[in-house]
Amino acid sequence: MTQVFDFTLGPALGERAALGLIVLQSDETIEHDFRRLIPSQGVSLFVSRIHSAPEVTTETLAQMEARMPEAATRLPRPIGFDAVGYGCTSGTSVIGAARVADLIRQGCATRTVTEPLSALIAACGALGVTRLALLSPYVEEVSEGLRRALGGAGIATPVFGTFNEAEETRVARIDGASILAAGRALAQNGGAQALFLSCTNLRTLDVIDRLEQETGLPVLSSNQVLAWNMLRQAGIADAIRGAGRLMLG
Repeated sequence: MTQVFDFTLGPALGERAALGLIVLQSDETIEHDFRRLIPSQGVSLFVSRIHSAPEVTTETLAQMEARMPEAATRLPRPIGFDAVGYGCTSGTSVIGAARVADLIRQGCATRTVTEPLSALIAACGALGVTRLALLSPYVEEVSEGLRRALGGAGIATPVFGTFNEAEETRVARIDGASILAAGRALAQNGGAQALFLSCTNLRTLDVIDRLEQETGLPVLSSNQVLAWNMLRQAGIADAIRGAGRLMLG
C-alpha cells in the first residue's frame, strides 16, 4: 500500500539573495573560499563548472569563450539569480568583461554578472586605489594581459611579481608561506596603495589579514573581490571577518 501525503511549500533557498558561480574545471580553491566568504544565512550559492585546460596560456584561456553559455545553462533553471560570477581573473582579461557578461546571460537569468577583473576594479574604486602591487602565479604572457586590462581602467601596476607557473595543479599547491614572502617583498618596493593577489586557484584567504597587518596596505585577492562584488550587487553588505578590510565595510 502506498501512502500519499499532503505537503506545503516553504521559501526557496536564498531568501536574501541567490548567487551563481561558474568555476574552472581545474580550480581547486574558489569553492572552499566562497564557503567562508558568503554569509550562511539567507544567501544561496549554486556552482557550475566550465571545461578548462590544465595549463594556463592566452590560447587555453580564450577557449573558454565558446563553452561559457553551456556552463551557465547548468545552473538551476528555475532560479532568477541576483548575481552570477565567472571565476577566472586572467580568462576575463583575455575574453573581455563585457563578452563574459553577454555569454553568461545567454545561459541563465541573472540581474548582474561579474568576474574578478571587474570586481577588482570596483574594489579599487571603493578603496580609492589607483596603484597596485600585483602578485600573479602565472607566466608573463598571461600576466601582461591582466596588467594591460587594469591599465585601461586607470589602475597602474608599477610593482609586479610572479611565481612564473603555468600548471594549475601546481598553482593550487603554492603554500601560504610562499605567498606571504612574495607579498611582503612586493610591498617593500613602495609605490603601491594596495596589494593584489591574483588567481582564483591561489590559496590566499588565510594570508590576507596577516599581510595587511605587516604591510599596512589593503590586501585584495581574486576570490575575495569576486565574493565582495557579487554580494554588493545582490544588496548584501554583511561584514565578513578574517578576509581583509574590504570585507568589513
